Amino acid sequence: MTTHDITLTVDGTDEELTVESRTLLVHALRDRLDYTAPNVGCDSGTCGACTVHLDGDAVKSCTVLAVQADGSDVTTAAGLADGDLHPVQTALHEEHGLQCGYCTPGIAMTATDLLETNPDPDRDEIRAALKGNVCRCTGYQNVVDAIERVADETRDADSAVGEPGDSAPPAGGDGS
Repeated sequence: MTTHDITLTVDGTDEELTVESRTLLVHALRDRLDYTAPNVGCDSGTCGACTVHLDGDAVKSCTVLAVQADGSDVTTAAGLADGDLHPVQTALHEEHGLQCGYCTPGIAMTATDLLETNPDPDRDEIRAALKGNVCRCTGYQNVVDAIERVADETRDADSAVGEPGDSAPPAGGDGS
């Protein structure tokens, strides 16, 4: 089998590895680089457990060959936040949007992608975004609640900041 030397930046770490032409990105991440956040559920793009961000876009890493990702920036659920949990991860935990946890990394990646492209989704838009993520445990209600909560908290934080110049003192700064 033909092999290829590739480089990836995974969760901010530069990685170099040699892969066979047929190696899927999910297997390169898990089996070769020991990243455990993308889970292997189907190897056919139907379950979403392996979702990662590839150059900023959510993709099912079982549908991407590792050689196609050469030179790319990959973010796994483990790399969403530095230190503390990402707000989506916190909300999934606090809203009980997980049970066994197998699908959770993929759902977190899909949710963060949704909120980056649509910061104020309604419940139908959240459900539509999650159609590519299979969860056999939760029934999705709490997952949707968690994502909606993050959108609400982000919107509330943005409105609390206000528009630039709202709190600027009058010209001259002395009230005259």
